[in-house]
Amino acid sequence: MDRMFRVLSFWTGIFAVMFYLGHMHVTSLIFLAQTGFFLLLSYLKLTERMYIYIFGAYLTIFFAGFTYWTTFMMVPGAGE
Repeated sequence: MDRMFRVLSFWTGIFAVMFYLGHMHVTSLIFLAQTGFFLLLSYLKLTERMYIYIFGAYLTIFFAGFTYWTTFMMVPGAGE
């Protein structure tokens, strides 16, 4: 299970680089922080159950934040 968090850190690192190259610096820093978080967790040698709990908490926080952002912060029709 710790290797899957290394895989997550790899992909969030790739996304951070791509966002940086796309001149989206704030998003790049967010993904860089996630990369560090996942990489740190992967070396803690926790139990599989604890890794699942942490990932579930991460998804809950992400979906709550994403729902808040898309509902209250995005301006309808701004991408047109």
